[in-house]
Amino acid sequence: MVDQGPAAMAEGRPTTARLQSVLNRAARVVLVEGSPDQVDSADLARTVVTGADIADLAGLLAIVDGGTGDRCLCAGWPTILVHDVHDELIACWTLHHQDSIRGVGDCDADLRDGPALTAWLAERGLTGSQQAKAELAAQDTRDQQRRMRWMQGAPPGLTEAARAVALRPEDDPVAWSHRIQAAEVHLAALTRRRYPDGIERIRALLAWAGLPAREPGGLYWYDLAVQRLLLAEPADLIFAALTAQPPSPAQLDGAADLFGCLEWTTAHGTHLPPSLTSMLVAHIQADGTGPMRTRLEWGYYGAERSA
Repeated sequence: MVDQGPAAMAEGRPTTARLQSVLNRAARVVLVEGSPDQVDSADLARTVVTGADIADLAGLLAIVDGGTGDRCLCAGWPTILVHDVHDELIACWTLHHQDSIRGVGDCDADLRDGPALTAWLAERGLTGSQQAKAELAAQDTRDQQRRMRWMQGAPPGLTEAARAVALRPEDDPVAWSHRIQAAEVHLAALTRRRYPDGIERIRALLAWAGLPAREPGGLYWYDLAVQRLLLAEPADLIFAALTAQPPSPAQLDGAADLFGCLEWTTAHGTHLPPSLTSMLVAHIQADGTGPMRTRLEWGYYGAERSA
């Protein structure tokens, strides 16, 4: 195991010059496809860099001087072990999320060209970073598609307001939280203007709230915005909206998720009007999701808890 405790950490802000000064003393650099506590495992892919190739690696490891001012909470991988001409270990660095490095200074530092380093590692058999990048890209595509379905599912007249609520953190990292709060306030006000009748408004929101029930991965921040709109409505009015006329499957999905959330059960418990319980139980038994069936077994929706 390699010591990465405080005594082993370099002092001061990380810079490319500091990284280069270490590699100038290097005779051998070992890169291991694992975190520092795994480097002795014979099962991990590794590559050894010597001679003129160390200078090439130094170029790939160039960083944004000054660092991020923070440290990632994960152990990091791959691990980079730098040995001098006496084969003494003079540095241990770790890569984090394929775009930053730790160990050059007192905080993490962003790589100037993370994709180039990822490609270089893959050429030498360390394909983990490349695979991780591909998985992240695929997940980002799925998230984008999910957001689009949610925005397209907004009730008529609310699509643009929904787009503002669905702003991603990476689209505006500095002001994201403030902008989302303002967007939610605007969405709430616009919803009441466009749907002044409480029954109509709640039915529209329930259908919208039902969309994430059929999506993988739980609720996102924009899903919770709709849930909060419903939680702000009187419980009796929500019950009336669901019983005034037969609800759609999407509205029942939205109701099942609403009545099963912590905020609702804390405020209102798990008991519902008998007619509503009957509708929800029939819907869940016929076509409910796994979480809905679990909540039903636990006694939510006014049903008897399963033994």
